[in-house]
Amino acid sequence: MRIALFDYRVIPTNPTGGCNLRIAKGLSDSHELTVFAVEFENPAPGRIRWVRIPAPIRPLALLFVVYYVLAPLYYWMHCLRNQAHFDAVLMVESKIAFGDISYAHFCHRAYLKNHWQQSKLGGARGWLRWLDYNLHAFFEPWTYRRVKSIIVPSQGLARELQEEYPYTRGKIHVLPNPVDIDRMRPPEKAREYFRQEFGIHEEDLFLVFTALGQFERKGLPLLLEALTQLKNPRLKLFVVGGEADLVSLYKERIQQMGLEKQVTLVGMQKDVRPYLWAADCFVLPSYYEVFPLVVLEAAAAGLLVVSTPLNGVEEFLKDGENGILVERTATDVARGISSILAMTPPIRQSIQNQLQHDIKNYSTENFVATWSKFFEGGT
Repeated sequence: MRIALFDYRVIPTNPTGGCNLRIAKGLSDSHELTVFAVEFENPAPGRIRWVRIPAPIRPLALLFVVYYVLAPLYYWMHCLRNQAHFDAVLMVESKIAFGDISYAHFCHRAYLKNHWQQSKLGGARGWLRWLDYNLHAFFEPWTYRRVKSIIVPSQGLARELQEEYPYTRGKIHVLPNPVDIDRMRPPEKAREYFRQEFGIHEEDLFLVFTALGQFERKGLPLLLEALTQLKNPRLKLFVVGGEADLVSLYKERIQQMGLEKQVTLVGMQKDVRPYLWAADCFVLPSYYEVFPLVVLEAAAAGLLVVSTPLNGVEEFLKDGENGILVERTATDVARGISSILAMTPPIRQSIQNQLQHDIKNYSTENFVATWSKFFEGGT
């Protein structure tokens, strides 16, 4: 089968792009793939073609518009120049005006309706984010009415799409996102080495929060407020991710809250694993996710997980069995962290063991096999 894949950034550090990267790599032995992307780290240049779309990465609203216009033009030019014909066109959400299959990782209309007010950011950054969400939301109805199939990573997103767009019923298939379990597994003595590297003492409870950006939606303000409520100097938090201007903004906020001795912002990192391997607990008090891959990565790295009951998380994390679920309030986030502090070593180990067992269901091998079955008509 000849498959055209459309996404902005098909790279390992992008959550959706990382999934598409695994799809392309996993299917390239049995299918012909051409990727139409702004950025693409091609895992098999001899088998996968890349058509580069010249669009700016930021701001996202501008990226959406430029890609929406240019991607079809480059697709048609590629087809004419190479006399190519594709059996399936796989796109992400509503990022292009055509395609057979939409791989949805977000319901923008549902988010704007139910969560935007609680997690929005002010200023120019907030306005541009709002514009990007609204552009996607504007094209969602037309896209989802037209496509033959919609692939989503969680039952929660499937419910949201069906509630917002009833005509999607019967089109939706749930294919959970994968995690590279072997890559995330910590090497021997990695915890001791990286804790020493980061200046974390053994008696400290090392928390980690990771996000590419959108700290407000991801719940970082709730986490910071929880730390002020706990007033425990043993708690150390590393915030991984965020562009320089966002990191600068939060450094000022952290100083104003008096947390500069407990919270460290390290910005964007090519490899988050050292921070996960050094940590005791991963915290994600997000307002909205479709399927937070970072939770699976943290679990595969052996961390305890404190999270709000998000799409995808609710299907994986069982409160008290393999993690801690909390409500979207600073007080409840503080309660979840306190419960980790109060755990005895045997209880912590029991939860970690259960988590390691459950994470096996989300292997890359299962992910690729399910996608292969879908393209063969077996889903």
